[in-house]
Amino acid sequence: MAEAFVVGGVRTPIGRYGSALAEVRPDDLAALVVRELVTRTGIDPAVIDDVIFGAANQAGEDNRNVARMAVLLAGLPETVPGITVNRLCASGLSAVHLATSMVKSGEADVVIAGGVESMTRAPWVLAKPEKAFGRPGELADTSIGWRFTNLEFSKRDKFTMSMPETAEHVGSLEGIGRDEADAFALRSHERALTAIQAGRFAAEIVGVPTKNGNFTVDEGPRADTSLERLASLRPVVRGGSLVTAGNASSLNDGSAAVLIASEDAIARYGLVPRARVLGGASAGVLPEVMGLGPVPATRKLFTRLGLSARELAAVELNEAFATQAIACMRQLDLDEEIVNSDGGAIALGHPLGASGTRILTTLLGRLERAGGGTGLATMCVGVGQGAALAVETV
Repeated sequence: MAEAFVVGGVRTPIGRYGSALAEVRPDDLAALVVRELVTRTGIDPAVIDDVIFGAANQAGEDNRNVARMAVLLAGLPETVPGITVNRLCASGLSAVHLATSMVKSGEADVVIAGGVESMTRAPWVLAKPEKAFGRPGELADTSIGWRFTNLEFSKRDKFTMSMPETAEHVGSLEGIGRDEADAFALRSHERALTAIQAGRFAAEIVGVPTKNGNFTVDEGPRADTSLERLASLRPVVRGGSLVTAGNASSLNDGSAAVLIASEDAIARYGLVPRARVLGGASAGVLPEVMGLGPVPATRKLFTRLGLSARELAAVELNEAFATQAIACMRQLDLDEEIVNSDGGAIALGHPLGASGTRILTTLLGRLERAGGGTGLATMCVGVGQGAALAVETV
């Protein structure tokens, strides 16, 4: 089987809900990173075999195949196709895995893979009446969570828990305390702020033009937070004690993309590879413990590759919630010093469909600064899934 390589990666800064990127459409965010990736890698856009983008919402301006919209808006030839995939939070990581599989199978030589999400611009949707002149249906906010739920799921205990409820549940099962969750969240902010101040994200970011100027720095990390402030926040789950707005990821906007190429394409087009994709895996868990999804996905991947946690130089574990991230680190026996050393989603933000590609892009930079090695990107997925991808620098 042929090998697949990551040639380049780029992302937008992550915007807070209703803030810096509030007026930027998701299809424009996707087009921006596609265009920038082509420029940075020097690839002839005419030779791109496909563009695969992840998006979790797809109910608003990201409808009707946002990957294809990004191709056209980015000015790529109309001959370049595009497809949008949805594995909720792991959509962007699954897009990369699919692109890699295409290249390894020989069905493609050059593929752009990425993800996009504008949780700010996610629309309200109204169910249509089932018959003419029927009463208005349910109105739902599509930014996050269950909507138009199948009644069969409602009959199953814990299946339709909200995301914070699942995080509270996982924390209780794992015996994680509020103090531990808050300390994890604070560390995420401190690490992210240190990385920003040191300029470690600069190379992976493309600025987004807005009415207030060029947006170039992630909005989420807070210099004013502390253990005392985090401890003062009320739990968001009724009857719970662990999950707060401070130790959970937020609602965000952003986009990211990477270029995946075969060895033949690298030689033919003079590309410079950054990492070899070793493989990817996904797995399912009960919806009420969705935060543990990275555990079976990573174990499946390790078994397939003959890899172990001790061989990893860097790990990007998406921080949907502090409780689930801590639980995954425990069960996978991950060294906390190499997990999210530049901060994670609690500080930086979690623009659902973009996050998988974002953490991979950040992982590449971390590995290169560390002198190379093997890295893991992994994340949990709503409704009970996990995804993982392993790379090694070249």
